[in-house]
Amino acid sequence: MKKAMLTVCGLMVLTAVVPAKPLNVVFILADDLGITDIAAYANHYTGKPMDELFYETPHMDRLVGKGIVFSQYYANQLCSPTRAALMTGQYAARHGFTTATPLLPTYYNQGMDTPEGSSPHDILGHKKNKNKQQAWTNGRSNTGLDPALSTLPKVLKSHRSAFIGKWHLGGHGAEGFQPLDQGFDEAPAWFDAGGSTYFNWAQHWNSKKLPYSKMPQKESKMGRAGPAPYAEYLTDDLTDRAVRYIEDAVADQKAGKDDRPFFLYFNHFAVHTPLQAPEETIAHFEGKSQKGTLGHENATYAAMVKHLDDSVGRILQTLEKCDVDKDTLVVLTSDNGGVEYSKPAATDNYPFKGGKACLHEGGVRVPLIYWQPGRFEGGVWCDTPANCIDQLPTLAALTGNEIPKDVDGISLVPLLEAPAEKTPPRTFYWHYPFNVGVKHPDDGLPLTPHSGIRVGDYKLLWDWHGKLSLYDIEKDPYEANDLSESMPEKRDQLMVQLRSWLKANVAPRYLPVRNPNYKEQKDYRPYPFVDLTGDLQLLEVK
Repeated sequence: MKKAMLTVCGLMVLTAVVPAKPLNVVFILADDLGITDIAAYANHYTGKPMDELFYETPHMDRLVGKGIVFSQYYANQLCSPTRAALMTGQYAARHGFTTATPLLPTYYNQGMDTPEGSSPHDILGHKKNKNKQQAWTNGRSNTGLDPALSTLPKVLKSHRSAFIGKWHLGGHGAEGFQPLDQGFDEAPAWFDAGGSTYFNWAQHWNSKKLPYSKMPQKESKMGRAGPAPYAEYLTDDLTDRAVRYIEDAVADQKAGKDDRPFFLYFNHFAVHTPLQAPEETIAHFEGKSQKGTLGHENATYAAMVKHLDDSVGRILQTLEKCDVDKDTLVVLTSDNGGVEYSKPAATDNYPFKGGKACLHEGGVRVPLIYWQPGRFEGGVWCDTPANCIDQLPTLAALTGNEIPKDVDGISLVPLLEAPAEKTPPRTFYWHYPFNVGVKHPDDGLPLTPHSGIRVGDYKLLWDWHGKLSLYDIEKDPYEANDLSESMPEKRDQLMVQLRSWLKANVAPRYLPVRNPNYKEQKDYRPYPFVDLTGDLQLLEVK
């Protein structure tokens, strides 16, 4: 299968036409932005007129109306796995990025020797099970992306590159694992954490205090807020710095100081928790008559979405003002589905099932838009499935750089050039080896470890407690009709393929471990525990 994918990738690269002028790239990654948080996307899926919607996203709507828009684009269930996949073009679970972690003990930050084959930034252990009647204890996860990998800025070696915003791939401040260590030329402002306060953030970003005294470094490398002054609100401040970077890069191009095209990887913290926004913006949404439409009723979240949208508008305006809009590819996407589990709920991914942390469509299907005036335009929807592992090979092909041979993704250039073109069926994988408090969208019970696969139109979800769900996503994108009992052969075929992929690509420490304290007779779940691991190599029960 891997050889076949690489062959397809090679063929697609041959079809790419590198533009006569060097192509600038602005890649905007939103955090936790749901599939219907953009009004034009909500309109597309629900038919609801945009003037009846609660969120206001005119600038992102403009991108949808102007660019090539993907209706079946997949991220991972949480942010760090998606970020690792974007940076490498490989499935994140191959490198142990199975979840998004807060600051937790690792071999590195505890000053411990790293076992052979492990990452120094592997978490030593995740939270204990809240309910002991869980058949599996949590797998583990990595928090530091190996700098030896071929990452986006290294692959785009023809470009000067900059990183701004949320990193969350650096072992939480570990030396040698931050944006400049991964190949970026510049990092005007960044923070290596899952979330950030939106007001008075600079002191946290600039802190050099080691979170653990045994870390083998003199000071924390958690982040850099950049030079003062700061805008009051984080989303606005990061946008200021992104605008200045573009202006400076264009000025250098025109002055002959640095004629390389630029690659700006702009990772917003918006719209991740904590839910915070300027009071005047919140007040605007509190009084809107559209409040509650499509389940969207959180005024603070709506305000955060608006500031994100304003940021996108300012980026587009800057490109036009600098007269480089026709020479610049703008990409906008999100790292996972919208958050439905917060109290009050941040957003609602209706009509899709589930949200962040779920492997259902609402958790992993996210917006994706490409726009370059005169080339990738027209407001055309592409219904062919794509994945976050495709971004690196696509950007490499578009900029005339070599695609690494070990990527799992393929170049999307043929789809960008002919969005309606039929392509061979794709296969995608997901892996989330954790018991978490987020509720399953079907039964309302806390999520167990889950893995998933989509082959062509069919998607299989494996609840490690022993339940399989099968959906025909082409006919049933909202996952209302479970086909696992009516199509047992397809179910079992996909399960064998998923299990084989996990065995070949995911280290045993990143798989769940049987819970020695589990008592099946005391289990509260309405369906029985069934061990479906087959010949997977699991860690021994301790």
